[in-house]
Amino acid sequence: MSNPKVLLITPPFTQLNTPYPGTCYLKGYLNTLGVASYQVDLGIEVIQRLFSRAGLMDLFAVQAEGHLSPNAQRIFHLREDYIATVDAVIRFLQHKNPTLAYSIAEREFLPEASRFDQLTDLEWAFGSLGVQDKARHLATLYLEDLADYIKEAVDPHFGFSRYAERLGMSASSFDEMNEALQAPLSHIDEILLSVLEEIITKQQPNMLCLSVPFPGNLYGAFRCGQYIKAKYPHMAVVMGGGYPNTELRSISDSRVFRYIDYITLDDGERPIQHLLEHVFGDRVLENLKRTFALVEGVVVYLDGSKDRDVPFSQTGTPDYEDLALDRYLSVLEVANPMHRLWSDGRWNKLTMAHGCYWKKCSFCDISLDYIKNYEPVSATILCNRMEEQMAQTGETGFHFVDEAAPPALMRELALEILRRKLVVTWWTNIRFESRFSPDLCRLLKASGCIAVSGGLEVASDRLLEKMKKGVTVEQVAQVTQNFTESGIMVHAYLMYGFPTQTDQETIDSLEMVRQLFMHGVIQSGFWHQFAMTAHAPAGLEPESFGVERVGPVFEGFANNDLQHLDASGADHIRYSEGLKKSLFNYMHGLCFDYTLQEWFDFNVPETSIPSHFIEQALATNEGTYINDSSRLVWLGAVPTLSYYEKRKKGKVTQRVRLSVEMKSYVVEVTAPLEEGEWLRNRLAEMAISAKEKTIFSALRTSYEEEFGQPVERLFQSQAWNDLRNAGLLIV
Repeated sequence: MSNPKVLLITPPFTQLNTPYPGTCYLKGYLNTLGVASYQVDLGIEVIQRLFSRAGLMDLFAVQAEGHLSPNAQRIFHLREDYIATVDAVIRFLQHKNPTLAYSIAEREFLPEASRFDQLTDLEWAFGSLGVQDKARHLATLYLEDLADYIKEAVDPHFGFSRYAERLGMSASSFDEMNEALQAPLSHIDEILLSVLEEIITKQQPNMLCLSVPFPGNLYGAFRCGQYIKAKYPHMAVVMGGGYPNTELRSISDSRVFRYIDYITLDDGERPIQHLLEHVFGDRVLENLKRTFALVEGVVVYLDGSKDRDVPFSQTGTPDYEDLALDRYLSVLEVANPMHRLWSDGRWNKLTMAHGCYWKKCSFCDISLDYIKNYEPVSATILCNRMEEQMAQTGETGFHFVDEAAPPALMRELALEILRRKLVVTWWTNIRFESRFSPDLCRLLKASGCIAVSGGLEVASDRLLEKMKKGVTVEQVAQVTQNFTESGIMVHAYLMYGFPTQTDQETIDSLEMVRQLFMHGVIQSGFWHQFAMTAHAPAGLEPESFGVERVGPVFEGFANNDLQHLDASGADHIRYSEGLKKSLFNYMHGLCFDYTLQEWFDFNVPETSIPSHFIEQALATNEGTYINDSSRLVWLGAVPTLSYYEKRKKGKVTQRVRLSVEMKSYVVEVTAPLEEGEWLRNRLAEMAISAKEKTIFSALRTSYEEEFGQPVERLFQSQAWNDLRNAGLLIV
């Protein structure tokens, strides 16, 4: 290849607080090839231009289209206040101006429009949180007011985490998107393209890669491609990412290729490498990999390459270079605790394993590469990548973006983090399976894990079996108890409207959720209605799930979201408001005594779930399962020994006291002399830093040979139980 330079772009908009990692992953791989690249998040760049003193002056100078609502008129009349405060607010949300919090929190500094109407009781919403959090929430509402004005008066497509999302959702035809792209540029479009032009002028790339993870990035991607094709026709324009991977696998509309040259599917590393070889003369078109292109006016799928995909362990470390990390905004909403993690602060993004180790769920895209091809990497490689990212970004927080992180790898990662003494904070997505024992959860917590999210989906054992989730409600309750008692927050994805789900099952599912929150084993949740997709078992064989596919008719563009008729199920949509309202209250610890009927304005059946179902499930939690290969891990320091004599009825016995300095307290354990010294030596062998691991069968053999007693005698001792509570784990 002759001196390629790749421009990697995330079109607007994704998140305000952290970069979407698609371009970082691709840049990391290009580094291994020695290919020069530059990446940019156009979303944060546009936000930075728009929400500035000069940006708002330009915005309010735009002639509003049509009659403005009273709220938009109020914002326009307060425009001088917005212009005067916006730079300070943005700096505050970038953690560059923290003392402004006191002025914001007093409610005298910021202009306020309709978003502030929801603040009927700020103290109730925030509890005992401090002035910084209150101020960040108020600053977030201030930005949302401005966004409302932009949508109404300037650009109806605008949104902080999505741009013209409606045009990309369920778009079986390209007609509407094409029409929007032929319309005059909006004010936001003009900002976007001016930023793009500056970057191209400075970087001089010869290939443009557009990473499109969501429908809300699609319009911005096409606008960028349209501009490049018109002004820089020599530059190859490539689109990839989550949206093409799921939506555009059957694309046949040639009009799409007026705006881009290529669309790649699934993992982008090898397809981009092959495209570089093709564009710069080393590979024929037919031998590309998983790539759509326009050939003689017809859309053609090109997959003649014999090269395998790049092993996940060889894709390189995701690289955040070039991204303006100090420009991202830590906004604060109060929707739920997990959404706060998502939107507050900046997280380095990594993946423990490509694909999903379970890959059976009937609502999931298990036929696609990003799910079905499971390939983990070692804990050593993961920690190497973590250290590289920390050195580059200065951030120690990690979001592992796995479909479902494997418990065994999570254990090894936690051990490696502790062995290296890395000070990190991390969270990920999991399946609520029984391997997450109390001890494993304590180990994960010790390594810096603060939260997990997982799919409870429909809290009905019949439907969970139909989904092939591989869990039961009882099991979910016990696993979430293990996480919660270790200090790890639990977020549950909740689903309603699964094929054949009845009114009774919907109400029973809500009752399960009520009990789970009431007993404090789940702290956060979110309801979403089941969506049938073309690549999931439910979409591929709808008749097997008792429903009928009724649309949409494919018209050459997107093919993923399907319409279906569920003749035997409930009228699911009418449950939406009641489910979400009840959940909001449960997350705040309220209204557990309300009848379920009180959340709905229509008659619902009484629940058939016993009122103590979750309580009984928690009471039967068997705790940590132990087998011969279980590993023993001691999280504390090696104990110091002090010797003393114990006299009882004239008899003197030699005893030993084991003292362990923990972070906030001292653990003292007493034992007979020989047993105490044996325990001390075993704890040294179980330490994180020990070169050899100690497994349960070895411990049992050692104890029984040393003392001639079954190891159960040790387990019944006070010393053993005290050490277990202090940090002796069996994982």
